[in-house]
Amino acid sequence: MNDGSTFESPANDDIGVSDQTVLITGGAGFVGSHLAEALVADNDVRILDDLSGGSREHVPAGAELVEGDICDSETLADAMDGADLVFHEAALVSVEESVEDPSKSNRVNAAATVDLLEAARDEDARVVLASSAAVYGHPDSVPVAEADAKEPTSPYGIDKLALDHYARRYHDLYGLETVPLRYFNVYGPRQNPEYSAVVNVFFQQADDDGPLTVEGDGEQTRDFVHVRDVVRANMLAATTDRVGEPFNVGTGSSVTVNELAETVVEVTDSDAEITHVEPRPGDIRHSEADVSKIREELGYEPTVSLEDGLRALAEAKGLSD
Repeated sequence: MNDGSTFESPANDDIGVSDQTVLITGGAGFVGSHLAEALVADNDVRILDDLSGGSREHVPAGAELVEGDICDSETLADAMDGADLVFHEAALVSVEESVEDPSKSNRVNAAATVDLLEAARDEDARVVLASSAAVYGHPDSVPVAEADAKEPTSPYGIDKLALDHYARRYHDLYGLETVPLRYFNVYGPRQNPEYSAVVNVFFQQADDDGPLTVEGDGEQTRDFVHVRDVVRANMLAATTDRVGEPFNVGTGSSVTVNELAETVVEVTDSDAEITHVEPRPGDIRHSEADVSKIREELGYEPTVSLEDGLRALAEAKGLSD
């Protein structure tokens, strides 16, 4: 698979994920497809995806696609059959949609996770789960550590906190090997533009000759982590003996949204102007991951700088010279 990105998926030779039957839920989507690409050469990779947010084109050659709904127990059981390792990426990822339909968000993000953990118990499979920085809500200070207060501000964040808790309790109660990973602002090739992540929005606006619209004063900060580093974190979680506990996945640094917009203009060689619009209600002011725990306990180290990642993404989108 070639999407034009400068950054290839990290190799697994030095991590030891090999000769396993691997299930990736949401494996035709953003993070999931990069995981599949990294794993398929050395493992039997199976993908469960209803293709509502993913694409068949993102499924690498050699991986099996089970097209179906993770909320369907029979489909989930079939996909889980014989699995040694599960990467749980399937989710309803739109915060706005979770506010509009909290029941659907809970069904997909929380209830289906419990069903998946139950199925994993039957197979005695390790489960690495995609949690979110949304569990923290408005942090009292940054960087945010795993033990800090958790006050999610949306049904999506509440559901991800439930996922996080279930993962840890399934380890404590049943001995299931689980590792929840709290992703911060992930970006990179194949991200679904429908969910309007700010990086995608800015690239689209630059492609349309602007303006790039920054909500509020633009001094809110975010920790943007490239999908390549997220894949690396997942691989480390798949092999660590530090199971049953959560880890932040970010870079440990942050930039303002103004700085992000300026960098997008630079890497796309755009003449687009940057303008400011009304702030989004309830927007989190500052977000930055404390990655000391995952660095010390899993050996994780972010490798892709924001400028390099954005420049590679501009090239992948055909937006640079």
